[in-house]
Amino acid sequence: MLVKEVMTQNEKLVSVEPTATVREALRMMKKHSVRSIIVEKSQADGAYGLVTFKNILQSIVAEDGDIDLLNVYDIAAIPAVSVSADLNVKYAAKMMVRSSIKRLLVIDNNELKGILTMTDIIEILMDSVE
Repeated sequence: MLVKEVMTQNEKLVSVEPTATVREALRMMKKHSVRSIIVEKSQADGAYGLVTFKNILQSIVAEDGDIDLLNVYDIAAIPAVSVSADLNVKYAAKMMVRSSIKRLLVIDNNELKGILTMTDIIEILMDSVE
């Protein structure tokens, strides 16, 4: 099974500009009920980023709770760890486990195609045991 068969498609993802504040990113995460948000590329040959609850919590601790002082770009993992849509899911899963990563961006030709999460992979496993 390939990553593109399992991933959440780009159309369903929530993204934010790198200049948005951490507060704005949190608002979007709450509004869309997601635990991570994609950080758009700042230029055509740039890299996508990813902000998670963990990044936000770390920034709150570092800035003594003032999340208006930081932009998303300051706390995001840029470039985000990514895989190709045509990769076998088992290799993506190995990568996630070995690197303790819960989410991988799916990028081909430097364009965002989707996101693959551990939940996506576990759901496939659960479906296979029914």
